[in-house]
Amino acid sequence: MGILDGKVAVITGGASGQGAAEARLFVAEGAKVVIADIQDELGKSLVDELAGAAIYVHNDVSSEDDWAETIRQAIDAFGDPTILVQSAAMVHHKLIEDSPGEEFERVLAVNLVGPYLGMRAVLEPMQRAGGGAIVNVGSGAALSGMAGRALYGSSKWGLRGLTKSAAIEFGVFGIRVNSIQPGAIDTPMLRRSDQEIPPPQIPLPRYGRPEEIAEAALFLVSDRGSYITGVDLPVDGGSTAGSWVRPRADFKTDN
Repeated sequence: MGILDGKVAVITGGASGQGAAEARLFVAEGAKVVIADIQDELGKSLVDELAGAAIYVHNDVSSEDDWAETIRQAIDAFGDPTILVQSAAMVHHKLIEDSPGEEFERVLAVNLVGPYLGMRAVLEPMQRAGGGAIVNVGSGAALSGMAGRALYGSSKWGLRGLTKSAAIEFGVFGIRVNSIQPGAIDTPMLRRSDQEIPPPQIPLPRYGRPEEIAEAALFLVSDRGSYITGVDLPVDGGSTAGSWVRPRADFKTDN
């Protein structure tokens, strides 16, 4: 038996990268999964791979109509969703001075308004089901300022606040709301970045794997995390722990 037996999960950005890793892991643990994305070919291919345990729904997360249709299809196929993992995101790597207002509006629409609409969409079915768990996937850019990431980071900082507020409001319904803050994860989004990203110089000096984010999400949505809500979980190889400076061999402390 899997730890998600009987659960119905909606995963945005579920066609590739971290979302696809989450879909595969959740199905392996017994869940039925709704893959919500705008990458139709990849999404349908993943559904074929998961052999009857998943459906694909085209979902622009910034569209309230798309959310209504996603939840309708989820209920028709599997029943009320009890898990929502919001992995869909729009990356943006530019300086503020090079970023017109309409770009900021689009980043916010996908990275902040989208998760807000998602939480509203699942609230009623989760209430009917007697509770549920939501994980909003943020970013290490929501834990410290980053030059060239102002628009992206701002949207993820906002998502942190939205997550904590929702955790307070939804707790009375037995719905837990948490966020994961990934570091540099080896995904297609990272490889599409418009600037060179050097190997990370962090306590665990490598890129993370999508499966490692999926395992963190699995813990938070399962009963193993049943008393956890409103938290930010960095999954970043230790990048937010601080910096490590190797002492010089000739350094002396005496006068």
